[in-house]
Amino acid sequence: MIERIQETRFDNGLVLLTDRMPGVRSATLGFFFRSGARHEPRELHGISHFIEHAVFKGTENRSTLEIAIEQDRLGGNLDAFTTHEEMGFAIKVIDDEIEKAFGLIADILTHPRFDDKDLKAEQRVIIEEMKMIDDSPEEYLGEIFNAAYFPGHPLGMPIAGTPKTVRSFSSDITRRYHEATNTCGNLVIVAAGNVEHKQILDLARSTGFSRLSVSGGRLEAELRTTTPIPAAPIILKQRSDLEQAHFVIATPFTAGMDERRYAADMLANIIGGGTSSRLWQTVREDRGLAYSVGASGVMYNDCGLFSIFAASSPEHVEEVVKLSIDEMRSIVKDGVREDELELSKQQARASILLSLEDSAARAAALAQSEITYGRQIPVEETLARVEAVTTDEIRVLAIQYFETEAVAFAALGNLEGIAVDRSDLAM
Repeated sequence: MIERIQETRFDNGLVLLTDRMPGVRSATLGFFFRSGARHEPRELHGISHFIEHAVFKGTENRSTLEIAIEQDRLGGNLDAFTTHEEMGFAIKVIDDEIEKAFGLIADILTHPRFDDKDLKAEQRVIIEEMKMIDDSPEEYLGEIFNAAYFPGHPLGMPIAGTPKTVRSFSSDITRRYHEATNTCGNLVIVAAGNVEHKQILDLARSTGFSRLSVSGGRLEAELRTTTPIPAAPIILKQRSDLEQAHFVIATPFTAGMDERRYAADMLANIIGGGTSSRLWQTVREDRGLAYSVGASGVMYNDCGLFSIFAASSPEHVEEVVKLSIDEMRSIVKDGVREDELELSKQQARASILLSLEDSAARAAALAQSEITYGRQIPVEETLARVEAVTTDEIRVLAIQYFETEAVAFAALGNLEGIAVDRSDLAM
């Protein structure tokens, strides 16, 4: 265990982690639940995201307005989010406001009112949020693609749910799901910055987290989790009102638990992770075919997804797709150069070390390490694993994941006359 990081594990399953940063005046508190959208029953699709919103609609002790006023008075940004695999609440404040900030989030999470009238209003807000996604080409394409890539699986469904499911979330349904999943057996509390472990431990005890039930939650969520079988769709979605065509090329990739994840990060970064990456230089700088182009890897607990994404004029789509596939083929055939790998390692090292200066980043790292790996991974270990990545290791990954029939493609825009088929995507 790293000396600056301390932990307490309660009998009810609650995990408390702190990372002390002497010399700073900030403190970040985070409350992370180990279940998200992929753990929901189909008929309750979107309810985790709905609860993330609904807990701010008032508690037994505070009205919606009082929550908002207290949040603003603290001067911190109270951020809440839902992913497919977790739900989180985090706030960054001055160190002398930790107790008030902890009390606010504790009240929101443990005493939500879930009044039917308030929930009806929030349903309308979330449906408006869905409309915003429909109006954003990149996000809309992502939802179309995910649904086709993970057919029939929760990972392919939008985190916010559908208008039909969201409208069904009554006070009773919302409360029962909240009580089943938002339990201490599912909860990781983290604090980073100018904090003392005992102070956070005392706050967890005084607000009742240490006494809350372990029932429901984590076990039920795990029983509802299945590993998806990805498809290899080719989708051309016509939208004549768009000036640009947006597209994504994707393949399976390493999972978050895979020991090769460091090499996978290097591979994605070399292809399209920054301004010196292959795609940026080839597509944007050399040919001027796109303003936005890149690549990334998404790693879930049990599967992963590599994707190349770009937006260009419709007449350039086929050329940009060809250039992208050519870069993937090149790595399958010849691997990556030592200088490319060294640059990617330097980028990763800088990102890791610079994140240590931010209490919010360190709090998030505490939670992710616990939720994904069940332990804290020392910075020294991470840096050593990054440094140990070899060009051979990267090429083996490229051969495994790129040289496959499972290359997927989706495009959205004015695609009249554009043709992309399986032969164009073959490695």
